[in-house]
Amino acid sequence: MSVEPPLSIWMTGEPVAPAAARAGSFADMIRRTVGPAWQGSWSVVDTTDDRARLPRSDEIAGVIVTGSPARVADQLTWMIRVQSALSDLVSRGVPVFGICFGHQLLGMALGGRSGPNPRGREIGTVSLRLRSEDPIVTGPPTFDVSMTHLDVVLELPRGAAVLASTELDPHAAIRFADNAWGVQFHPEMDAAIIGDYIDALRDQLRVEDIDPERLLASRRDTPESASILARFARHAAAVAIEG
Repeated sequence: MSVEPPLSIWMTGEPVAPAAARAGSFADMIRRTVGPAWQGSWSVVDTTDDRARLPRSDEIAGVIVTGSPARVADQLTWMIRVQSALSDLVSRGVPVFGICFGHQLLGMALGGRSGPNPRGREIGTVSLRLRSEDPIVTGPPTFDVSMTHLDVVLELPRGAAVLASTELDPHAAIRFADNAWGVQFHPEMDAAIIGDYIDALRDQLRVEDIDPERLLASRRDTPESASILARFARHAAAVAIEG
């Protein structure tokens, strides 16, 4: 069954060049990962363009906010505008899902605080441990996810609940509100794409005393993580039909 209005992807940046050459934009990766779980149309908005119009709550079935090479603490004009829009969408019950930088923006938008992770960079295939039951962020008690980030949600907004953690991020998945989720990991990335990130950052990783060869050897696909995006899309479809 086709669902209208569209599921909107809010782009906050582009992947590293090798990953983009392999798999396209973050929007391309997300659409492929969601697959048949969303039967409706899509819209894509470049939120880094201050001239881009952000859709209203009645124009979309939900929003997925992408990752980005940007740093949330910079609080550039476009970031502040997106945070304000996300706060409004969440208050109106629109389904919202933030990935990595999008997760951090949601934390800021709803009254929390995001910034540099005091535990340092987290990259590669990482073990995620579930902390609470949830219909979207669910799976085995522990499963693999793809990570590449320097920043995290440092302080939770009021009413938010931690759903999962990793060794370096106690807030790796958060339910911010009834229809709003954020994950610090990348459900849209497979082993090949996270390998592109490790390769692109190889020199910097060595400076930080992180062994890129060990990361490359230990990377794996993350199907349980990918299924989270599909569940969110089905949830957005159900809300749109009920709505």
